[in-house]
Amino acid sequence: MDFGGAAAIGGAGEGFDFMSWYMDIPIISRLYFTGAFLTTAGCALDIISPFSLYFNFDLIFFQGQIWRLLTTYLFFGMFSIDFLFHMYFLVRYCRMLEEGDFRGKTAHFVMMIMFGVIFMTAVAPFVSVHFLGSSLTFMMVYVWGRRNEDMRMSFLGFFTFNAPYLPWVMLMFSVLLGNPVTIDAIGILVGHTYYFLEYVYPVVAEIRGWRRKKILEPPRVLHWICGTYQEPVEHLHQD
Repeated sequence: MDFGGAAAIGGAGEGFDFMSWYMDIPIISRLYFTGAFLTTAGCALDIISPFSLYFNFDLIFFQGQIWRLLTTYLFFGMFSIDFLFHMYFLVRYCRMLEEGDFRGKTAHFVMMIMFGVIFMTAVAPFVSVHFLGSSLTFMMVYVWGRRNEDMRMSFLGFFTFNAPYLPWVMLMFSVLLGNPVTIDAIGILVGHTYYFLEYVYPVVAEIRGWRRKKILEPPRVLHWICGTYQEPVEHLHQD
């Protein structure tokens, strides 16, 4: 399966330098990948149990187990081929978004992730989904595809398609494997909502002269935390 190709590992006669590869991952993508890996490692070593990680509305909001709001996005299953598959998509598309559209805009990237987490957490009680990390990854794939409409991709080498169709190809492949579509569908829904609010709405608002041009503008405190805060420039008018 070739969804955009893998990066070359080292040059001729060179070994794979894991630490160099790891440190080259942008900070937010690296933190997410590290959290997901450590969570799975903790389960593999029986330090923590997956039963203490999954999303459960009653346990979170009535018994105070609020850590589940985070861990439901960090657990992608035990170490397996399926886990590696999820890590590949997580690192690849999270990284390409952070290095592409969100280069130099860390606060905006964090805002996108926060939007996805809040939206999916609100939807989760109404569907039978216990781990939402795959949905968040699917959202990133959707947004990346919509922002790279002219990129050509291939599926198993049999047919090619443009990047915006990647989430739908993945959804079709998942259905063929007999997997439930709920997780993927949530990612597509949230990804489409974010894409509309971030990239479509501002254009419409500008054309129609609406007062509020941006809905998902990060607050100043988030800019400050991410190191992207800039003092507003005051324009002096001369009579």
